[in-house]
Amino acid sequence: MPIKRIIRGLNQFQENYFSTHQELFRQLSEGQKPEILFITCCDSRIDPGLLTQTQPGELFIIRNLGNIIPPYGMPNAEGSGIEYAAVALDIKHIIVCGHSLCGTIKGLFQLNKFNEEMPLVYDWLKIHTESTRRLLRENYQEYQGEELLRIAGEENVLTQIENIETYPVIRSRLHSGKLVLHAWFYEIETGKIFAYNAQESKFVPLTSDSFPVPNPLSLMNPR
Repeated sequence: MPIKRIIRGLNQFQENYFSTHQELFRQLSEGQKPEILFITCCDSRIDPGLLTQTQPGELFIIRNLGNIIPPYGMPNAEGSGIEYAAVALDIKHIIVCGHSLCGTIKGLFQLNKFNEEMPLVYDWLKIHTESTRRLLRENYQEYQGEELLRIAGEENVLTQIENIETYPVIRSRLHSGKLVLHAWFYEIETGKIFAYNAQESKFVPLTSDSFPVPNPLSLMNPR
């Protein structure tokens, strides 16, 4: 994609969208009040606003390789973003959204490949995916290929939910019922979203009436 196309898009935004949504941007200039923290991969095929059909200001977004959230205890940008969302923005929902065809998930099975070519990626995966890799190694030996990659992607999402629950501010808000956690999986090839249902212990197609909203995931509903 030539940079000139990006610049044309900026011009179109200013001349068309911005000019016809001036009230929205006036409100946004006064502050943000999102109720949802959306955590997902930085894969270029994932667009949270497009997937959810939301407007600017409705989602607070954290993105990185593999939608990974390090557990509480080590300083990191993801943790500070979660803390800010919970305390400063009073977020009501946190969504961790993994996806199919994820290069990060494929990397879990060929970790050493990154050691020389991409040492920073290697360190990121080595440090933060050990729980998921061990879980797969010890519990899913009979699976392989695309089926194993799908399982790995889903299990990775659930691991991040568990990591989020280690943050004191999150544990407190979950306990008081002020916060709900959601585990999603986006299927790029079909456009479908699957959500983890703790009562059924599996990801199911997400609809408005898939299951009751109150804490589909929480400390009280481990996988």
